[in-house]
Amino acid sequence: MNSAAVTSNPLDLRLMQLGSTLLFALVLLLAAGAGLTWLARAPWLGFRQIRIEGEVMHNNATTIRANAVPKLHGSYLTLNLQQARTAFESVPWVRRAVVSKVWPQTLMVSLEEHRPAAYWERPDNEVGDDQLVNREGEVFEVNLGDVEDEDLPILRGPHGSAAQVLAMYRSLAPVFAARDEHIERLALSERGSWRAKLDSGSVIEIGRGSPQEVLERTQRFAASLPQVVNRFGVRQVEYADLRHSDGYAVRLAGVGTTDGKTTKNVARPGAVRPQR
Repeated sequence: MNSAAVTSNPLDLRLMQLGSTLLFALVLLLAAGAGLTWLARAPWLGFRQIRIEGEVMHNNATTIRANAVPKLHGSYLTLNLQQARTAFESVPWVRRAVVSKVWPQTLMVSLEEHRPAAYWERPDNEVGDDQLVNREGEVFEVNLGDVEDEDLPILRGPHGSAAQVLAMYRSLAPVFAARDEHIERLALSERGSWRAKLDSGSVIEIGRGSPQEVLERTQRFAASLPQVVNRFGVRQVEYADLRHSDGYAVRLAGVGTTDGKTTKNVARPGAVRPQR
């Protein structure tokens, strides 16, 4: 009996010591967690300063803080930088935000604003706020009353085609600028056909094709057009259809036929052939 008691006591003692150790470790973990929670919520770790840098033309520091700060949650230790970035990028006109912490109580924010390149016109089956296209071909929503450049072109196309339409505009604009005309509207249809309206009122049906094919077709039209208008002594083209394989059709302002309708011509580069 005594021998069994002697051999069992050391095991019981070790189990008691192990239980005490685990309990003590648990208490330490709970205390550490409570300490970290208190530290994270300590007022002296809250942000005292938000520094805003970058080219900010359509906003000021006050409006940016008013829009973004209510969406920030946490202290220096707990603030999620990705969520903070999203908060600042939700401010109108802000394209990109870079957010970083500076010890002990400063939040640094570097902003990049959208630089508008054109108005974006939604397709007929879409509704929503006014939109612009920035120079990177991205669509964004703003109050159009904040737009300073009122001479921006109007672009239109299927959903997700803004960058493609902007690239085509940049390709075609110099062609018409050489004739002292400017593209007022450029539209891409659902079927991939291009149509341009100039500031002179001319409507140009350019048609489909690769970007290079569309550009070359437009260049041929612009190069041969002086021969057409000079023949009739006018400069104004009301309508042109470049979708012909062997030339284009034009309707000239002020040029009529015996039935009072506007003349329609099919023109190859360097030649004009009236249609009756």
